Amino acid sequence: MKRLILFPLMLSLNLSFAQKTNRFDSLYSSLFKDKKFNGNVLIAEKGEIIYEQSFGLADQETGRKINNNAIFELASVSKQFTAMGIVLLEKQGKLKYDDPLAKYIPELSSYKGITILNLLNHTSGLPDYMDFFEKKWDKSRIAVNEDIINIFQQLKPKADFEPNEKYEYSNTGYALLGTIIERVSKESFGGFLKKHIFSPLKMKNTLVYRSRYQPQVIRNYAKGYETDTVKGLFLPDQMGKDYYTRYLDGIVGDGMVNSSLEDLLKWDRALYTNQLIGPEDKEKIFSSYQTRTGTATNYGFGWNIEEHKVYGKIVSHDGGWAGYITYFERHLDQDKTIIMLQNHDDVDIPVTETRKILYNLP
Repeated sequence: MKRLILFPLMLSLNLSFAQKTNRFDSLYSSLFKDKKFNGNVLIAEKGEIIYEQSFGLADQETGRKINNNAIFELASVSKQFTAMGIVLLEKQGKLKYDDPLAKYIPELSSYKGITILNLLNHTSGLPDYMDFFEKKWDKSRIAVNEDIINIFQQLKPKADFEPNEKYEYSNTGYALLGTIIERVSKESFGGFLKKHIFSPLKMKNTLVYRSRYQPQVIRNYAKGYETDTVKGLFLPDQMGKDYYTRYLDGIVGDGMVNSSLEDLLKWDRALYTNQLIGPEDKEKIFSSYQTRTGTATNYGFGWNIEEHKVYGKIVSHDGGWAGYITYFERHLDQDKTIIMLQNHDDVDIPVTETRKILYNLP
């Protein structure tokens, strides 16, 4: 009797799986045909991959195709790893979330009241460093994190608002977190993440990589392409030394982690365990914080936070830099995962459609 009961159930589950796969393939193939998707996508339920596909070229010049193990610059999706580095240092007793910024970066002691927590959840009020580098920087040089500190120390730009007055997304804050990781651990940013995150999780295709500042040969690397209405796809380096993606290439913390689909799935799975951190740490990482006025930031430690009436709690982040467009989404209540890594900048991130297919919605 058990076999007779289970067989229709198995058939139904397989049919549902096949329907999802076909719908995903239809969606992403259509976007690729319209030149609105170029890269890799992985969708998983409870850690099981239900759709994984590659579209387009990793290298336009050689015609090398993208494959499932290709490595992409993650851009701002990197921020979740920077935040985890801070959490690990806190667990080691080497810093506290309410420590002032000036404790670790005394050069910026004129910015009163800013804590590590403010940097983590984008409530510091620090202005974006990119604007000052565009106007003041010697673009024949590639900037590093210490240059951000120096330029803020020299120019003393006014804060946009008082700490914890409101939420405002800040690359400056995460670059400074990268510096704090280096100063506290006495290791390089990339070395610390490799030692404490990438290696323990066997993320063999993940590294901090600054392709212009410290070039190296990386096998299976997907080159990032920007788009121009006249000349079409082009490598950012073709724009010369004055282009921002070159002269800001040495800065870490707000970006510069590079990874692949299945390494990011390993990261996703580890975040459901206590391998790196415990439940209390994860509660801090995946919680929205409030400003002093009671307004929700809808941002935790390196993750956007969303409470959806259909899908439950969702944490996500997107990124865009030097031709790369990336997206990583985790449905915490339902244990579903969406990862998109693209190497063209004029593309779509079909989140709404992907969610509907994932939940068998029209």
